[in-house]
Amino acid sequence: MAEDVTMMESSEEEDFYDASESFLEPRGEEGTDTPPQSDYVPPPGEITVLSAGQETVSLGLPVTDYSVGYTLQIDYYCDTQGGSIVKEDCSIVEVEGLNPGTEYTFSIIRIADNGNRSKAASLRVFTEPSPPVQIAVIKTNSESLSLHWDIPAGEVECYIVTCCSEGEIVQELTTDTNNLTLSDLKPGVCYSLQVSVQLRNGRISKPTVTSAQTKTRLESLLEDLGLERHYTEKLSLSTILQIDKRTIIDEPVKCNSDLPRYFLKKLMMVNVTARNVKCTSVCESTCGDLQLDVDKLVKNINSGDMLNPLDIITALFLCSDGFVQQEMALKMSMCQFSVPLLLPNCDTKQCTLMLWAMRDIVKKYRPQSLLESKGFIEDRVVVSELPMISFVRLGECSMSKSEILNKLLSNSQQYHDTFVHHNMECGDSPRKISNGLTEITWYLPGGNKNMDIFSEPVAVANLRGDIASCETQFYFLCQTSAAVFVFFDTLDSEYELLTNLQHKVQIFLVGNHQSTRFSKDALKKVAAKLGLTNNNILLKTNHMNDADFVKNLRKTVSNVVENSKMKMRIEQMADIAHKLGIRVDEESPECQTAKENADAITAEIQDILKYKDAQLPLQGQIWKDLTCLEKEEFRLRNVGSEDVEKYKSDLKIQKDALRKKQNSYDMSDAMTCFIKAISSPGIERCYFLKWLRMNLDNVSREKLSDLREQYKKKCKDSENKEEIKDIDRQLSNSSLGTEHFFREMGQIYEASLSLPEEDRSRQQLQHLPKLCAELLLDGFPLELVDGDASNIPLRWVSDILSQLNDLVPPESKIRVVTVLGVQSTGKSTLLNTMFGVQFAVSSGRCTRGAFMLLIRINEEVKKELNCDFMMIIDTEGLKSPELAQLDNSHEHDNELATLVVGLSDITIINIAMENSTEMKDILQIVVHAFLRMKEVGKKPKCQFVHQNVSDVSAHEKNLRDRKLLLQQLNEMTQAAAKMEQKEENKNFTDVMEYSPDTGNWYIPGLWNGNPPMAPVNAGYSEAVYELKKNIIQTFGGCDSSANKILDFTEWTKSLWNAVKHENFIFSFRNSLVADAYMRLCTEFNKWEWEFKKKMYTWVTEAETKISNFGKIKSEACDMTEFLDDLKSEACTVLSEWETKILENLKEYFKQTEGHVYLVEGYREDFANSAKSLRREMESSVVNQLTAAADIRQGMTEVDRIKENHTKELEGRVCALIQECRGRKVKMTDKELDEEFDKMWSKTVKELSFSKQNATDVIANVSYHLRENLSRKGSHVCQLLSQTTLQDCGLVPFKYTAEGFCNQFIHTVRGILKMKDHVLALQNIADRIITECTDIITDKMNRKNNYHNTYIQEILHKIDERLQNDKDVKKDIEFEVSLKQHICGVAARQFQKMHEDFIQENDPYRCLNQNKEKYRADFKDVFHKRDQCQKKAEEFTNRCLRPAVEDFVNRFLGPDISDEMQSRFEFSTRKFFQYSVLLDLLSKHNFEDYLSFICSYEDYVAKWIFGRVLEHSSKGSTTSESEDRHLKSSIKSINDAIDGAKEDKSGNMKEFIEDVCHKLRGKLVISKDALDAFMILNNATPEQFAHWLTVCVKDMEPALRKKFKETDIRVKLQNLHVKPQKELYTKVIGCSKVCPFCKAPCEAGGKEHKEHCTSLHRPEGLGQFTWRRTQELVTDICSSLVVSDVSFRCNETNGEYHPFKNYIQIFPDWKIPPDASLQASDYWKYVLAKFNKKFAKAYKAKPADIPATWNKITSKQAEDSLKESFNVKRDD
Repeated sequence: MAEDVTMMESSEEEDFYDASESFLEPRGEEGTDTPPQSDYVPPPGEITVLSAGQETVSLGLPVTDYSVGYTLQIDYYCDTQGGSIVKEDCSIVEVEGLNPGTEYTFSIIRIADNGNRSKAASLRVFTEPSPPVQIAVIKTNSESLSLHWDIPAGEVECYIVTCCSEGEIVQELTTDTNNLTLSDLKPGVCYSLQVSVQLRNGRISKPTVTSAQTKTRLESLLEDLGLERHYTEKLSLSTILQIDKRTIIDEPVKCNSDLPRYFLKKLMMVNVTARNVKCTSVCESTCGDLQLDVDKLVKNINSGDMLNPLDIITALFLCSDGFVQQEMALKMSMCQFSVPLLLPNCDTKQCTLMLWAMRDIVKKYRPQSLLESKGFIEDRVVVSELPMISFVRLGECSMSKSEILNKLLSNSQQYHDTFVHHNMECGDSPRKISNGLTEITWYLPGGNKNMDIFSEPVAVANLRGDIASCETQFYFLCQTSAAVFVFFDTLDSEYELLTNLQHKVQIFLVGNHQSTRFSKDALKKVAAKLGLTNNNILLKTNHMNDADFVKNLRKTVSNVVENSKMKMRIEQMADIAHKLGIRVDEESPECQTAKENADAITAEIQDILKYKDAQLPLQGQIWKDLTCLEKEEFRLRNVGSEDVEKYKSDLKIQKDALRKKQNSYDMSDAMTCFIKAISSPGIERCYFLKWLRMNLDNVSREKLSDLREQYKKKCKDSENKEEIKDIDRQLSNSSLGTEHFFREMGQIYEASLSLPEEDRSRQQLQHLPKLCAELLLDGFPLELVDGDASNIPLRWVSDILSQLNDLVPPESKIRVVTVLGVQSTGKSTLLNTMFGVQFAVSSGRCTRGAFMLLIRINEEVKKELNCDFMMIIDTEGLKSPELAQLDNSHEHDNELATLVVGLSDITIINIAMENSTEMKDILQIVVHAFLRMKEVGKKPKCQFVHQNVSDVSAHEKNLRDRKLLLQQLNEMTQAAAKMEQKEENKNFTDVMEYSPDTGNWYIPGLWNGNPPMAPVNAGYSEAVYELKKNIIQTFGGCDSSANKILDFTEWTKSLWNAVKHENFIFSFRNSLVADAYMRLCTEFNKWEWEFKKKMYTWVTEAETKISNFGKIKSEACDMTEFLDDLKSEACTVLSEWETKILENLKEYFKQTEGHVYLVEGYREDFANSAKSLRREMESSVVNQLTAAADIRQGMTEVDRIKENHTKELEGRVCALIQECRGRKVKMTDKELDEEFDKMWSKTVKELSFSKQNATDVIANVSYHLRENLSRKGSHVCQLLSQTTLQDCGLVPFKYTAEGFCNQFIHTVRGILKMKDHVLALQNIADRIITECTDIITDKMNRKNNYHNTYIQEILHKIDERLQNDKDVKKDIEFEVSLKQHICGVAARQFQKMHEDFIQENDPYRCLNQNKEKYRADFKDVFHKRDQCQKKAEEFTNRCLRPAVEDFVNRFLGPDISDEMQSRFEFSTRKFFQYSVLLDLLSKHNFEDYLSFICSYEDYVAKWIFGRVLEHSSKGSTTSESEDRHLKSSIKSINDAIDGAKEDKSGNMKEFIEDVCHKLRGKLVISKDALDAFMILNNATPEQFAHWLTVCVKDMEPALRKKFKETDIRVKLQNLHVKPQKELYTKVIGCSKVCPFCKAPCEAGGKEHKEHCTSLHRPEGLGQFTWRRTQELVTDICSSLVVSDVSFRCNETNGEYHPFKNYIQIFPDWKIPPDASLQASDYWKYVLAKFNKKFAKAYKAKPADIPATWNKITSKQAEDSLKESFNVKRDD
């Protein structure tokens, strides 16, 4: 409340008034000292302050009784502000707009209406000070609160901050700043906080109040550690195991929030330095301080700034879910750290028994009782009955209890800090939240009397903090321990804790006599009360050091352990915990439900083998039989003489029967329970799988332990060989883990897929793959390869990965790391240490098969590593003793190694240098795998890991060993290359990138000392960490992109299908490779077509220029020079495009996406194809230019004659006109006609028409034929002279065997149904004749003159085709007769073409052809008619319109080709084949199939033409192209007209020549038409240009209409470039067909070295029949090539040759086995459907169709087509 200052004494008031009156006197008015009574104005009287706010003051005035009206004037002011208010007289006055906390002087006078004024009444008032606003608590921790507020208005002296709790003032502080930190507060208390402002004038504002609660010690620490969020949202394994920047960068710990991550990172890699956590800011090095400052040296770093490791461990356990807690406890136990037994929560004062966290800790030890037998005990610590010795502290203690314990548990050779103690790094930092933490560790004897501290196992518990504040924990330990050792310094207080114990436990008092606080009397008193003897009291006397004291303590503890009957399992401690109100971490409903489900499954297990047979029947012998059948389907080892396809069909029937048998089983109770349990919500499912795994491990461990004992006993008696063998088998089969249940689930799922899709059982199981995908995403390892059956359930694994792909973000990528090596060399441990994962490593559980596990990549490094997940694959050991006795163990190892190397980006190879024989075997397997990958385009990297090498100089010392290793790798490579028939690989570095210096890692032994008490070697963890960093950094630097999940799935399928074959490289088929190859083909085809299109455009323009050469104006050079310039320009353009394609190819292979590295081997083929294309194009271009130039040159003389005739005629006509006009008589048209006819007849008789002699084309062709065959020997001349060319080609070509011997062979081959050589040659001839006929027809359609290059082109085409068909041996007689036949036909056709051309260009004919035109012009000129419009129409119709039509026809063909090639079916040869076959399937027409098989090229040509016709008939795109070119040519014409007008030609002739000259590069204008047009032309250029523009404008819609109305077939016939021909050339490829089934080659690029086709056919479709039965053969070559069947043919000279070695006979062909057993269903379906029709057509008996073929549906045939051609589109 503001205070007012009133004037109580009159003198003061008068003085004040005078001053005010003087101050307030109005300007311009003089007052009198004593005013007259009538002018008297009464003063306001006594003023009171009604209220004073921060900005408002309310004043009260006495009420007046005057009837006179007055006005009040209120004046106020302060040091910084003043103002005045005038208002009606009233009793209350309010003044606003004041400053808070300020003293104001108010003066009030009353003014009458006449202006008279009263005396002033004054007072001083303080406005209320503003309190602070917006108080914010900016920082809160357990003992302090930091405040901040906005600065209020007014002159602030200071702020008063009051802190209250429960109504009492705790602290009151002043500050001159607007922030303050209150310290020394209590944790977790709510405080009321008041802030008042004190102004410089001493005024104090009202307080602003807020409240805040200090954080508890736990909350404060968690905030400091950055874990506050995880107190509610617990840390999960997937979070802490994900790969982030910290994984690959060793950044120092800069702040406390980094400490948990640092600890977890180290702990997950089992690094014993994990507890050595300290911030670099706390432990700054002073080594750079060069000054002497002793005071600084002796100052200790404040340990309070550092965090105690126990607090970090406690915080992490409180903030982690059960699975992280379990993993932390396991890793801590491996490091020989103590683990939490009772975990305190200092906020809730509640502690938790960490039973679940310790569930997974398994220990092996050898007690005294097993010394002689060398046996051992292996068990989980929570179920082991052990005595527990507890150590506690009462009050302050000068001895470090934990340090004494460490010494107690360590022998002199192997000291280890099991417990954190005062003298460890940060161990002396005050504990904030870990008081009450009870830790436990175990001492386990190793069976060595000299080294074992205790002969029996014992648990040791250590309670942190004073038992006086941890009574619950103390009572718990007293009830669960065999003995409790109480450390003390003084027993004066709190000793009642000991004397009041209800539970009788052995108490031992451990005191330090050296302490000044030690009291003998207190000790005697307590000992007496407790009834203790000297044996129960241990004192560290004055002359005793730690070693002596520990020795005495060890004796006492040993005595307790040996004599104690108090043994308790940690599981049993849960009951005691409940009684004491201690939580048990297993009490959650999810955990208990999961335990019940797991127990329900494992409770039934009595005998593992019987249990497997009863509850998991599908994975037993049935699955192994299925595996054998699958492999036999691929390898066909037992086919014998049986029909291969029938044999495969029988295998399929057997497989179906086994699947049917699997489906006949009802789902077992165990599997029903299992599937139900893993279908439960996420956390419960995880608990279930963990419980189940632990239960199964316990069962297996017990069973294996019994079997080992039996094995030992039986081995002592050498006669028990059969029994030993049986026990050995049981040892191998007694393993039972979760993988067996997932395996069963996989078999249930795969078996269900053989049921109809609508079957209810099948539909109910469709969700199973998704369950497993979710588990994989949660970090559970899943079985990839079934180690027992040595097989992958491909459909099951594929569907899981497919579901995984749906669960993760689209386009997610993975990198794969795998490990290979000998069994029991620590491969799983290596991966577990490296990535913190959980591959099974327990005793008796050597990994079988291969398991995959997924690790997430953090967002921050995804881009850097170019992947979203890392997949880790753990494999069973190679050279496994269990498999060594099997005949196919080497094969099994090869399969596994090939698979995992093929799947991986990096393969870690564990090798041991000491065992050279074993190492060589491993290296051979590994090198085989790498060689196979190199051959199929995959380039994995490898790292060789040498374990148990601890010397710091190992890298240097092993230089010689590394060289030896490389030498052995080279030897293995050569051996493997020989076996794989890839002998060009001489060195290991030929197979993959490998450097002996960077590709080898030396890792020390796992244990630092002798187990079971040895911790993990820190050197091991650090070395593994370095390897991990290297692997991840290698991923970051990879050239190739990571695989998508579906790509990985495809690799898995391809690799596994390939390894099922005996010859992997030969058998490998992969859709990713096929995809990459198709993309390369598609891109190359685009480049190739762009090249062709560009060259076609260029040649068209060049031919146009040649055709127009010399027509209009005289040229600067002759034709030869012009032609040379064009050829030079052509070479430049060709070179540019060749370079462009090669550059495109180079850039294509640089990209990281699209798996381009898989097709690196084809790069050279495509480069060669580009060079070959350039050569072909160059030859074609030069020929076209030469022909065009020669033809144009040949026309020069004819044109000269025509020109002379035209000039002569024009002169005669002009003379006639003059003559007729000279008669001065009006002549009728009839009279003019008579005069014109007379003149014409006379002129024609007088002109000389020398007849053009036709060239003897037949002689010319004959000459070129002889030239072509001149190098073939003298026999050719004889053959040529036997028949004249005129007599050749008159009848269809028929090749017959010459000579009696050849005819006899031909007859015999026909009887044997062998491939007939004569028939083969006839087929070749027919194909070549068809191609050459097309060339001849094309030349004839162009109606040009004959040129030598035409026949040269045909002969070149024949030679090229004969050269390509190397498979069939061709004699000289065949070649000569074929060429004679084709040349005979060509010669006659070309002769006719030549004669037609001469006739067409005969001057006499041309002159008479224009007679009527001349007559009309004659009349026009005579009558002096205006010719402009008529001549414009004539020029348009006779010259421009044909040229424009020709222009459109020249360019429409490439346009249509362009559009067609962009369609799917024409993108590559493979997709073309797919489209044709799919079309055949949709039509189901036998004749079409027959035509396709027997006349493939004809059928394909017709099919392409049909597609072009269909596409062009739609009109839209074709019309658009026509319209585009029409507009282009019209624009060029208009531009030429405008250009000619600008040039201002003098006369009509010059104008026309100018227009034509400007169009010479685009349009070919007929010279005859032009010459005829120029005669008698009297039009003026200006008027003609106008009418010409009009005519051209009219021509455009007329032509557009004509194009629209022209039949598409006519259009296609008139095109210069035939789209169907271009497409045919592209898709027909090399025209090679499979030597066995006649399927066409689909390889891309012209210069490919290997021929291949995606889908082979039954040989019967190629007209092969069985010799004995004459039935069509059902064998398919893609099956035969992996069988032991043999073949014979022309190429084998009738000798039988194994199909497996077909490549020796047909080295250019690659015929891999089918990608799957369903891949060839298409042709099986076709043969089965049209069996009888094919037999009838081939004059054979129908094939004996295998039973399974008849069941193939049209849909299955279509699916097989898509699979074979790797098509992923729905048509």
